[in-house]
Amino acid sequence: MKWVTIWGNAQSICVPEPQRYAKDLTLRYPIFVPFDGDKIRITLDNFLIDEEVFINYISIGISDRLSDEVINNIGYLTFDGKRNVSIKAHSYIKSDPFDIKLNSDSYLMVSIYLKDFTNLCGGVDIKGPLSKGYFGYGDMGLLNKLDINKSKSTSWVYFLSNIDLYTSDNNYSVICYGDSITSQDWPDYMLLSLRENGIKNISVVRKAVSGTRILRQYDCITYQSYGLKGENRFMHEVSSVMGAKAVIVQQGINDIIHPVGTDINIFRPLSDLPTKDELIGGINYYKKISESLNLEFIVGTLLPIYNWRTFEDFREELKNSFNKDLKKNYNCIDFSKEVSYLYGGIYRFKEGYDSGDHLHPSKQAYKMMGILASKKIINDLLK
Repeated sequence: MKWVTIWGNAQSICVPEPQRYAKDLTLRYPIFVPFDGDKIRITLDNFLIDEEVFINYISIGISDRLSDEVINNIGYLTFDGKRNVSIKAHSYIKSDPFDIKLNSDSYLMVSIYLKDFTNLCGGVDIKGPLSKGYFGYGDMGLLNKLDINKSKSTSWVYFLSNIDLYTSDNNYSVICYGDSITSQDWPDYMLLSLRENGIKNISVVRKAVSGTRILRQYDCITYQSYGLKGENRFMHEVSSVMGAKAVIVQQGINDIIHPVGTDINIFRPLSDLPTKDELIGGINYYKKISESLNLEFIVGTLLPIYNWRTFEDFREELKNSFNKDLKKNYNCIDFSKEVSYLYGGIYRFKEGYDSGDHLHPSKQAYKMMGILASKKIINDLLK
């Protein structure tokens, strides 16, 4: 038996709003359970917030669906034997192990209650067919169902970093690391594709933040939600995942499309635009860290940007050159090949594969990416 992370999230700062604090608030997250286990522990992370966070309690339960409904109330998590817990600034904390029988394909329901004013800036936005969250005004952590008049769904996840399950030795996790494309649907579809292929001993742990870059980061509140550069986040996020065998990195597009010049955007100087070799240097940094953690290192090619609002020929050339290096020199999933076609030297989304903004894939394309990623894991790790 061993600890394996069955679910995870990267750490970032929320899109800035005038209201930074919340009180008398319940957060509820249904977490898909990919395999059986008999105890859990969770990690709460305050990595990017510069003040202490206090949580009154965390209750857990079991459900059979992706909703706010708890079928079986179980009890409270504790931290050093106490129900309430404080997380110091730029720190994290693990709960005590909690005995609970979890079965594959069920949902662990995690409810967090914040009684007093709490800095609610530490969070990330995630989406996908296995991803959901809720918040409600008032103390609802022990309710089987949130009050419909005082609650609603949210795609933002606060404080929760990892959920570990004590499980069989033949179970393990795979990490998906990246930006908004990875914070959206394809990791969920990857897990579903694995299960459709009869692979039920793998969890998929997402560590992604919208807007992040490999080489740069923003220090202004305008773009604070775009998170840390790779050097400042990769080790923190990847090393925390228990029982991991591989990491899939799909990142670099924001390094290419963000810099526009200070005459257009004061926070996005054109000098931030990297060379292909600099981007590859960032990938090599990820690879070195991954190998030090005994993780199989896999990269995914970048997707089309044609007709995105900052599209220019020089960005297309940089992207294509970067992708060429990835395919030649690394263990690579060629996402671009499957979701795009080449016309006039420019890659464009295939029909039905563009979400509409000419940068993010459609649901159909995300499903294809998930299938490709699952095939790579099956071929590389299971044969």
